[in-house]
Amino acid sequence: MVDPLDTRRPPAALAAALLAGGARLLQLRLKPAISRELLAAAEAIRPLAHAAGALFLVNDRPDIAHAVEADGVHLGQEDLPVAAARRILGRGRIVGVSTHDVDQARAAATAGADYVAVGPIYATTSKEHPLTPRGLELVRAVRGVVACPIVAIGGITAETAPLVRAAGADAVAMIGALVRAADPAAAVRAVLAGIG
Repeated sequence: MVDPLDTRRPPAALAAALLAGGARLLQLRLKPAISRELLAAAEAIRPLAHAAGALFLVNDRPDIAHAVEADGVHLGQEDLPVAAARRILGRGRIVGVSTHDVDQARAAATAGADYVAVGPIYATTSKEHPLTPRGLELVRAVRGVVACPIVAIGGITAETAPLVRAAGADAVAMIGALVRAADPAAAVRAVLAGIG
C-alpha cells in the first residue's frame, strides 16, 4: 500500500520504490488528505504503476479512482456500497471491500466485491484506532464462505506472509513493514521471495 505513514516519504517516490521491488498492485491510501492532494498523488502514481505492469487502486474514493482512470477502488465499511462505487467507476473496474469478520466478508462478496480484504490479522500501527487482531483463523473462516479472492491485511511481515497465504489468503496487503523499511524495494522482494 502507498501510505507514507510517519516516514514523510513522498507518495510517488514510495510508489516507485515498491514497484521497483516487484509490487503487483498499489493501493493509494492517504489519510487524512484533502481531495486535491489525493488527486495529485493518484495522477502521479497511476502511470508509474501501469508502466510497471501493476494494478492501481485508490482507497475509499471511487470519484478519484474514476478521475485518474485507476484500475479500481478499495472501500471500507463506512464507504459507499459496492453498487454505488461501480456506478461511479463504470464497467471493468475492481471494487474491493475491507471486512473484519465472516459476516462482513460474506456481505461484501454477495454485494459483488471483486475481492474481500480481511483483518487485522496481526496487531497493526497503521490505523488510528486499530481493531483487535483476529489471527489466521479469520482467514480460514472467510475462505470457507466466499469464492472471491481474499486479501489479508494487518501487521503482516515478510516472516508472517507465508503463514497467511497458507491459511487461505490469495494475497497480502502490507503497509508498515514496507513503507517503514530502510529499503522498501528490498522489503517487497523479501515478501515475494517468501510467498512466491
